[in-house]
Amino acid sequence: MTTQPTRTEHDLLGDRDIPADVYYGVHTLRALENFPITGVPISRHADLVVALAAVKQAAAESNRELGLLDDTIADAIIAACVDIRNGALHDQFVVDEIQGGAGTSSNMNANEVIANRALEILGHPRGAYRVIHPLEHVNLGQSTNDVYPTAVKIALGSASRSLAAALRGLVTHCAAKSDEFAGMLKLGRTQLQDAVPMTLGQEFGAFAVTIGEDADRVDEATALIAEINLGGTAIGTGLNTHPEYAALVCGHLREITGLPLTTAGDLVEATSDVGSFVQLSGVTKRAAVKVSKICNDLRLLSSGPRTGLGEINLPAVQAGSSIMPGKVNPVIPEMVNQVAFEVIGNDLTVTMAAEAGQLQLNAFEPIIARALLSSLTHLTAAADVLGDRCIRGITANPDRMRDMVFGSAGIATALNPLLGYEAATALVAEAIATGASIPDLVRRSALVDDDVLDRVLSPENLCGTGQSPLPITAR
Repeated sequence: MTTQPTRTEHDLLGDRDIPADVYYGVHTLRALENFPITGVPISRHADLVVALAAVKQAAAESNRELGLLDDTIADAIIAACVDIRNGALHDQFVVDEIQGGAGTSSNMNANEVIANRALEILGHPRGAYRVIHPLEHVNLGQSTNDVYPTAVKIALGSASRSLAAALRGLVTHCAAKSDEFAGMLKLGRTQLQDAVPMTLGQEFGAFAVTIGEDADRVDEATALIAEINLGGTAIGTGLNTHPEYAALVCGHLREITGLPLTTAGDLVEATSDVGSFVQLSGVTKRAAVKVSKICNDLRLLSSGPRTGLGEINLPAVQAGSSIMPGKVNPVIPEMVNQVAFEVIGNDLTVTMAAEAGQLQLNAFEPIIARALLSSLTHLTAAADVLGDRCIRGITANPDRMRDMVFGSAGIATALNPLLGYEAATALVAEAIATGASIPDLVRRSALVDDDVLDRVLSPENLCGTGQSPLPITAR
């Protein structure tokens, strides 16, 4: 039996043997032992790993510019950060998503991986911290309490922009269907009961508008998380930093990420405040709720195919049953519904974690990050799939929709201006009792001339797509 080569590292608790081939060190090893919770490492969220590397790169550039970091060491750290931002060594970010310490384990993991990669670049073995130290050099002028929230905001900014783009993709799909279905008459419903006519195009047009509103709200929430507390160190007082460091590091970080980052006006407040996370979570929940409601509508409108509403057909993407031949289920909307349930639950997690903060720091940002990154990435993927594999392929059944309109008592509402509410109500009662249609009953009773009835029941009048041919008079 061969023994795996190791190296020895030291921390305040003593010495530990570390596998020689890994880039992380003793602090990360202890976190692995302490937090075997989800089995999901922070590397699952590539945006967060890239953001941590960006923060460390900006810090190294700033400290070199201020004369606090040797050029050779700074260059090696920067090169290591660039490697990570380009996708290298993500498998070395191994600490669990859920961790105590307000993100300290994530920060330590980043410090150690970057330090050991920088040592490798300079030709030194991993663990030669006398040359480049994870804390003395990589973490210079920093604290977990300004590094981690800043990195989380950068990661969330990327994820939220992706969500906004996915929502606007849904808008495009729904708007295309609105145009395609513009002339197709159907019955609108309230409380699942017959209401008044509309067009299928109007229904999908409303979907497009409501989703577009949520994309705008996501953009607004994204702008709020561009304010960072980097440079505040432990509690926002900037202890152990150069007076020019905060402004300098924010500028470098803006350049590295391309994001419109700004330094908070009060770093003490910004270090303890997680309100922007609550706002983004709430907006993400709002989008999830509304998209899920649309999926409920799609499932209802496509129900059947023979005994349901059957107004539209969702594209068949897989067999629906292991026992019922030919059954096809609305699996894409069902998937989106479940993502929405997750987002709603994650929003409660963010709310509880934000409220639980104490004094100068919120220790629960790791669970906030996990919940929000999951919500954003899952809802983004769900929206993309909904648009590409469902909405884009929807077809309509115009004859069935039209038959339901003129077979419904709901069109009696259009006769109110001519007959009055009481007379129209009597027609509805007779139609329900006899099974006759409203148009047939009106024609039999000769209450309205046929040409007037045709104008009243024209799609343009029923759906508000043209000027009403009848004067509306007081009774």
